[in-house]
Order: sequence, then C-alpha cells, then structure tokens
Amino acid sequence: MIQQDVTIRPATMADKEACLALLGALREGNTEGSLAEGAAETYDLLVDSERGGIRVADRDGVVLGIATVSFNVAIRYGGTYGQLEELFVSPDARGLNAGARLVQATIDAAREAGCAEMGLYLVTGRTEHNKPFYEKLGFTTIGDEMRQPL
Repeated sequence: MIQQDVTIRPATMADKEACLALLGALREGNTEGSLAEGAAETYDLLVDSERGGIRVADRDGVVLGIATVSFNVAIRYGGTYGQLEELFVSPDARGLNAGARLVQATIDAAREAGCAEMGLYLVTGRTEHNKPFYEKLGFTTIGDEMRQPL
C-alpha cells in the first residue's frame, strides 16, 4: 500500500466510536485502564472546537489513526500554544506514514489557530522510545513534565 491510500482529515461525529476504540487501544497496558470517564463527552467538545481538534487517518471510510491537539493559553506565549495530546495509529496502518502525517495535521491546526508553539510530552518508560520520530518532525527536548492529579 502507498501513502495516498490514507487520507488525513478532521474527525467528525460519525468517527466517534472508531476514535474512542483507537484511544482505548492506546491506553491498553496503562495502570489507568480503559478510557477515562467523560471521554465520549470530551470527544464531542474537540470536534470543531476552538480549544483544539481531532485529526484522523482514514482509508476507505475506516479510521486507522487519530491525533488530538489542545490549544492552551499561557502568558509566556502572549496567547495560545498547541499541545499534541494523543497519537495512535492502528497496526494495520503502520508504515504508511500516517503517524507523521497526523502529527503534521495537528501542527497545521495549531498554526491556523494562531498558536506560538507546539509541544508534546514523552513519558519515561512508556513513550520515550518515540523521541527520534518526533525529532524527525522538528521537535526538540526542553525540560521534563511534572503532574498532580486533581
């Protein structure tokens, strides 16, 4: 198969079930388990949203990948910045450049929304092996993340 077999496009409400299934697969193996309560409602908020967006990799009407981006506000940027939140490509679409194209689509969405920068987090022991992939797409390492559950 060639790259042209996969279309990158904004997600729609019709894609919801397929996207949630892919995100559930992304979380498999996490101590957090399945999708968080409210995931379906959050999907609804991100479709056609000013706060972010969802992009999908589609082949013949089948969603094979998903990337979500949020637009956050920070004084240090004098406005908004983009954050790649989730990226998952089905094993059926690996090798088709769908992941890189999905990330680029989120970057393009952030740029169109007027974001000053695009960021993402790699989690030690879980996603840090993806660092070379993101470096090829122009990302550089700056600091570490800390979180507190609320």
